[in-house]
Amino acid sequence: MNKLLFAAPASGSGKTTVTCAVLTALKRRGSRVHAFKCGPDYIDPMFHRAALGIPCHNLDLYLTKEDRLKTLFDRYSAGADVVVAEGVMGFYDGVGGVTPEASAWHVADVLDLPVVLVVRPKGASLSLSALVNGLRTVPESAGPGKTDSHLRALILSDCSEMLYRSLKPMLETETGLPVLGFLPHLEDAQFESRHLGLVTAEEDPDLLRKLDLLADAAEAHIDLDALLALGDAPAEAPDGVSDLVRGTAFPAPDVRIAVASDAAFQFCYDETLDAFREAGMEPVFFSPLSDDGLPEDIHALYLPGGYPELHAEALAANESMRKAIREAVQNGLPTVAECGGFLYLGQGLTTPEGEEYPMAGVLPGTAEKTGRPVRFGYAELTSNESTLVATAGTPVRIHNFHYYESSERGGTYLARKPVSGRSYETGFGTETLYAGFPHLYFAGSPDLCARLAEAARAFQTR
Repeated sequence: MNKLLFAAPASGSGKTTVTCAVLTALKRRGSRVHAFKCGPDYIDPMFHRAALGIPCHNLDLYLTKEDRLKTLFDRYSAGADVVVAEGVMGFYDGVGGVTPEASAWHVADVLDLPVVLVVRPKGASLSLSALVNGLRTVPESAGPGKTDSHLRALILSDCSEMLYRSLKPMLETETGLPVLGFLPHLEDAQFESRHLGLVTAEEDPDLLRKLDLLADAAEAHIDLDALLALGDAPAEAPDGVSDLVRGTAFPAPDVRIAVASDAAFQFCYDETLDAFREAGMEPVFFSPLSDDGLPEDIHALYLPGGYPELHAEALAANESMRKAIREAVQNGLPTVAECGGFLYLGQGLTTPEGEEYPMAGVLPGTAEKTGRPVRFGYAELTSNESTLVATAGTPVRIHNFHYYESSERGGTYLARKPVSGRSYETGFGTETLYAGFPHLYFAGSPDLCARLAEAARAFQTR
């Protein structure tokens, strides 16, 4: 197995573009390629999935302990010829922006991944070598004994061939790292953006053509063989890895969880679905946009995040679904509603154009766009009473990323930021409900799934 991680000095350097170009090119070769994304990002993995035709999985060392991360990595690397991970933000940018915890470097260090630094040489030349050499020095806050940056090579992005020919020998001399190629600027292969990041892969009807253009450029201008040679690793899972990691079947399910999945509710990690299966819950998919009601014989409900604000009119028009969900939640169906799912449970939702539409009406409050990120980043939730997803006094790690605000965001939980210590109240929680802006990470915390599955079984036997 070959494995590597693409990182960058900062966001906007071209990590996603380079990653998608290489993934598509390697798939063309007939390689079995598996992809990962560092951090809690939902959207970049959609592009990896589009390139490969199989799920991409996340690697987050704030939401997941190191041993659990290794287990997930082994599970989702099984059977691959090549494993490619994409970093998050700048190389050492971790929790709070002032610690390398949960950074791309931290993931590379825990999993021993060789790192290819993607550098966009806009407005700089020799200074790039100083930047690269600086990144080869691990910050002291990483802890004693941490001296390996894991940087093994460079790729230049958004770079002309003439500039590449000038920069390559200089960078190799000054940094001692090989420069393995470049991607030119490809106007016809640009990914569009919106308020939560890139426009999702499913929304770009031209995406496959763009990926082909990127793969053409990767094959022409990147030394793929040298890239793969950076990270040879044993193909077999190490001793002591559980049977689940080795790809055997999950336990037979004894309860069913309805999972919203359509254009309005897309932000569900693939490993979350496996975490449900691992806990004995069978995911059953449905669409709040187009289905008349909830699936039959369900014992729990999961409403993930997404873009309900872009589909508010259609969600409102589906009155039978809104009624079915309202009655189910009020009847005690164990329900997790994160961010966009939380907005759907409210009284009303205003579109970016200013039109307000009724939602499911389970919770108080209406929501509208703020124009800026609200309570962005990681935090820990605690509650004075036990709820569906938390034991009283025991912290649950979450992340926030939303531009919408609700007039009633709840106050069951106290969220505390990990670096600043700043806190705020958020979320609605009971023994059968979690609803709030914070996203949970079920794959990183099996206890969360165990609590949800226990509640589902209690509902089943009422």
